Amino acid sequence: MADYDLWHHGDREVGEGLVDLAVNVRLPAPPAWLRAELAAALDDLAAYPDVTAATAAVAARHSLPESQVLVTSGAAEAFTLLATALRPAHAVVVHPQFTEPEAALRAAGHPVHRVVLSPDDGFRLDGVPEEADLVFVGNPTNPTSVLHPAADLLGLGRPGRLVVVDEAFLDAVPGETESVAGQPGFVVLRSLTKTWGIAGLRAGYVLADESVVDSLRAVQPPWSVSSLAAVAVVACCRPAALEEAEKLAVAAEADREYLVSGLTALGVEVLGEPRGPFVLVRLPGAGGVRERLRENGFAVRRGDTFPGLDARYLRIAVRDRETVDAFLGAWRVVSGVSGSIEG
Repeated sequence: MADYDLWHHGDREVGEGLVDLAVNVRLPAPPAWLRAELAAALDDLAAYPDVTAATAAVAARHSLPESQVLVTSGAAEAFTLLATALRPAHAVVVHPQFTEPEAALRAAGHPVHRVVLSPDDGFRLDGVPEEADLVFVGNPTNPTSVLHPAADLLGLGRPGRLVVVDEAFLDAVPGETESVAGQPGFVVLRSLTKTWGIAGLRAGYVLADESVVDSLRAVQPPWSVSSLAAVAVVACCRPAALEEAEKLAVAAEADREYLVSGLTALGVEVLGEPRGPFVLVRLPGAGGVRERLRENGFAVRRGDTFPGLDARYLRIAVRDRETVDAFLGAWRVVSGVSGSIEG
């Protein structure tokens, strides 16, 4: 099995003076209303965290019983909890995707079978072996930006199999279409950090059958979710916040289309049908574009740390049009010609 740096994430690409198109956090800072709620909670930090209200807010937001909700320290904590609590005989991770699930499984001592989807058919979901009893898949998937149909995900369900769907970016899809939240035999992971600019706060949650939630809660460290994260969960689950998130998702779609159009005009191959707040591109050769972009002030995410990809691939986060115009200008500089690029 090929070796990849599973611990490499987009934050390692950024640096002083660089415009960040490597990290998939949409807002540069939390909105004013969220900052105000967090500031108001500072006087309560002497008390130990309590996620009761946060659990109730998530349950109401998804119309599920509270027994099917576990609030976590970001979605990433959920991968470690799953790897710790479960004893799979045949764990499968569908790649390319966020590498934390495989890293967590391996750290817990579980062998991992990789199912690698092909870019040449749009990363169509296929090839999961029948014997798999634990399957991890992203939707929309990081880094491919592919949104798998819910019917395809539900088709992975089997008696005795648990399917974990990372929906960390689904709130960036208008209408949150293709979600499988609440389906028996499925575990859905959600993150609040991407849409609301709170990656440093670590706020997320799990939606799953009660028995799975109980197993995860049994291995979750006490007070792993901070008081401020719990406040953020409540605030971001309110109807007004959900309405704002929908507007942000619609705006992100328009900005993504603008980015894709600009890249295509430069002769850059954008893979699949992007639906997340980022796109994956493939260059004709493996040499130096990412490094030359850095020299010109822009950070993008390298692709060769994702199983199934190599140095020809780059992930580019969606940003506002002014930033995208500047980025495309830098790409023209590093490519040497306005209509195409050289790897």
